[in-house]
Amino acid sequence: MSEVLVVASKVKKMIKDKSGMNTSASVMEALTKLIESECLKAIERAGAENRKTVMDRDFTP
Repeated sequence: MSEVLVVASKVKKMIKDKSGMNTSASVMEALTKLIESECLKAIERAGAENRKTVMDRDFTP
């Protein structure tokens, strides 16, 4: 993985606002892995329907 796909400051702020907890730096890498995995699944779903556009419905479980 070459780059983080989430905005760290926004994630940290949301966690702090919702829980009062701090966020470790490793959370951004873990979230990036989750996002990357879900994006790859969505790409497969769109491709299976012969589309060249990934849509919101491609992210459904």
